[in-house]
Order: sequence, then structure tokens, then C-alpha cells
Amino acid sequence: MQHRIVGLETEFGCLVRDPRLGPYEEVVERVKDAVFQKKRWGLLDLHTRDMYFEPAEAGGFLINGGRLYIDAVGSHLEYATPECRSLRDLIAYERAGQRLILAVLHELHWHEKVSFYNNSVDHFAGHTFGCHENYSVNPESLSWRHALDKLVPFLVTRQIFAGAGRVGGHRLTTTWQAKSPTRHTADSVFVDSAYGVEPDPTVDFQLSQRADHILHTVSGRVRFSRALINPKWDQMYELSRSPRLHLLFGEANPSEYATFLKLGTTILVLDLLEEQAVPSGVELAAPLRALKEISRDGSYRWLVKRENGATIPAVDLQRLYLQAAQRRFAGRDDETDEILHEWEETLDALERDPFELSDRLDWVAKLKMLQLFQDAEGLSWHDEALYSLDLEYHNIDPGQGLYYALESRRRLVSERQIEQAIEEAPSDTRACGRARIVRGLRQRAVGEYMIEWDGVFVEPKRTLVLADPFHPYRDEAEQFLRRL
Repeated sequence: MQHRIVGLETEFGCLVRDPRLGPYEEVVERVKDAVFQKKRWGLLDLHTRDMYFEPAEAGGFLINGGRLYIDAVGSHLEYATPECRSLRDLIAYERAGQRLILAVLHELHWHEKVSFYNNSVDHFAGHTFGCHENYSVNPESLSWRHALDKLVPFLVTRQIFAGAGRVGGHRLTTTWQAKSPTRHTADSVFVDSAYGVEPDPTVDFQLSQRADHILHTVSGRVRFSRALINPKWDQMYELSRSPRLHLLFGEANPSEYATFLKLGTTILVLDLLEEQAVPSGVELAAPLRALKEISRDGSYRWLVKRENGATIPAVDLQRLYLQAAQRRFAGRDDETDEILHEWEETLDALERDPFELSDRLDWVAKLKMLQLFQDAEGLSWHDEALYSLDLEYHNIDPGQGLYYALESRRRLVSERQIEQAIEEAPSDTRACGRARIVRGLRQRAVGEYMIEWDGVFVEPKRTLVLADPFHPYRDEAEQFLRRL
């Protein structure tokens, strides 16, 4: 999979168990500060990256090439992996962000007072937060506006193996509210109106944590206008000229296997799109309706209506993409063959009996765990204890998270690889050069600096452009530092 750059951005939920620590916003701020000031794992931004969402010192780049910051809207901690070219590398770097947060909690002696979660929904307050995916794309290969019609059906149906699962559901109220001065400042610019959210008592359990909150297939806005896809470009004056596909309809997967399959299959579908090899007939009549219907279908038949009026199970729709990828890419490289094999095996098992996959798919593992507890305690689906178990499945602390209690869970990376990913950047992407500069600047008395994904600027007027995300910039970074 060396031909495509991929990365993840995970927004973490925070639960403060000791009220003496103050509100969660202050706790999140202190955790962020400890990463950069006490552990010295990176450099804080001196510049404002976004006047509404990422003001100066909201976060910064890390010595592993990734990024940790506070999203001002919602005050949640967010971690972005460095650019990766291997799926196992990406999984290791995604887990490294979690271990970094845990290390800070232990240093602050908060590990029993504060918990962070890689879940994507607040059951009671109605909030949702995501795990966004980024993929480099070739803008010259095809018209991406046209290609999205063939990508959307895949994204809608991949939740049958990529869903994190959740107890209950949400429904959006039909009464839309005008702008309110009590909401976040960004809303006055980016939001025309807002909807309400309330629990939906008709749902016991569903596959996706975010399906209830998606309103569009494509949207340039993310707050009260969530979509499957949010177009993005790289940051620093568009120096890299590298477009990236930014997927909003992702959710955090504790399972390494589910993460691997979610990302790997998406890469193969993007390959099909760029070669204009997606089979005809995959388009859906009503994608957003299908998104919610699949998530809530307790029969696991997952029937969807195609644009031509015919219905097809989501498993079979996924097979159309799989078979096209097998014809086109089988034998290309070991990682591709592994994805193709696991994709086929997973779809076959989902068709036979989804519970065969309780060792690897999050929604299946979680549902099995909840049913066992429910039967043992005689609880209904709307008992608060089940909501609590749902949340604790996503606790990022291996000593507390229920996911880590699954003895048969499938592992793809080792703890050693995760620990290494905290300290070192990938060696085969521009994250390598960026990380070297972060390390170098920490050891020098420099004044003003600006670090971005695709470039670094240090006064007086020293600039290194990281235009090619596939190039490591190892020598260029060392030369840049010597000139300071």
C-alpha cells in the first residue's frame, strides 16, 4: 500500500471522576499543556491555525510527526496521526496517541480520577464526535465530484464491519433553532440554524454511533451539518498542492482488526475509483436513509434500495466492490492480498452468523458482551448500566477498558511497536522530516516559528517546504536545522 498516504484524527471524550479537579474543559487543557510543557513531546503552535477552532497554543506537532490539540468547539482533545503508508504503521501511531495521553494522566496522578474514551457519541447529551479519515488522492485521475456517487454506497454499507456499535439511538428534532448568542463563537459564522437531539426509545442497539447524526453526503461544514465526506486541502498556503479525501463518517474502533479492515477496504475502493473500475449499479436511491436503516436493522439482513429500484443486501453490495478489487489488484503486494482475503472472509461470516466475528469486529464484540450482562442481571436495553458498559468499552486505558478484557481479540501490532510510535516518526513520509525539526527546535533558542503539515517557517525567514507527502525530507531537515 505504498502508493497512498493515510491518516486518522480521533476526538476523545473525557470523564472527570473527581469534581475537585474542576470542569472537564480545564482538565483537558491541563492534559494538553502537560504533553508539551512537562513531557516535552512536541512544540506548541505560536500561530493561530484557525481563529475559531484552533487558536494559538491550542496544541502543536509532536516528536512522532503527529499532532495533539484541543478543538475549541466542544473543548475535546484531538490527536492526529502522522502521515503513514502502511496500515500497521497507522494502527501503531493511532494507539500511540492514546498511550501518550495515558502517560500524562499517570504523571499527573489522575489515572483513577480522569478517563478518556475513543468513542463517538454522548448518549445523554446528544453530542457526537468522530474519528476522521484522511486519504491522499490523485486529482488528475478522474473527476472526484462524479466519483463520489460511487464512493458513497461503499461508505454507507461498510458499517456492517466498521461500526463501533452503540446502545440506543438519537433522533434529531424537527424544530430548528435560530442562531443563539449562547452558542460557540464559531457558530455565528458557520451555522445558520441548529437542530435539537433527543433519545430515541425505539432503538435498543445499532451498528453505528454516528449514523443518526449524518445529514448530508458531502458538506464543507462539520457543525450541525455533518456529512459522510468533508472536502479538505493541506494547510500552509496549499504548498503541497495535494488534495486529501476527508471522511467524516468514521467512528473510533478499539479493535485493531476493524480499523485495519475499514481503512484497507477504503483504500482499495479509492484505487478502483481512480482507475474508473467500480462496477455499475452500486448507486443507492437514498443513501442517508440507507445509512440509518442498516445501522438499526436488528435482523442483520441490511437490505438497501439501489438507484435502479432493485434491493440488495449490504453484504452483496460490498461484494461488488470486493470482486472488482480482486480482479484488479490481487497479487499486487502482500498488504493488498491480506485486505482482500480478510474482506472476503468477513463478508462471508457476516452472511452466515455475525457472532463468529466477536473476536475482531467492535459492534459484534460489544453486543455479545452487553447481551451476556443483560441476561445475567435481568436488565432492559434502556437500563443506565448498559450505557455505562457501552462507554467503558471505549476507555483507552488497557487496565480499565472493557475492549481490553476480550481475551480472544485480534492483535495486529505489538506493544513495542506502539511505544516506538510515541517517540519516532514514520521513516517513509514527510512526517519524518517534520518530526526531526520539532526535535531540533526544542533544543534551540528560537523565536518565532510556524509548523504545518506541509511546511516549516522559522525566523529570520527560514522556510522548508514539505511539498511531497511521500518524501521523508530527512536530509533536508538536518540541513535546515544546521542553518539556524
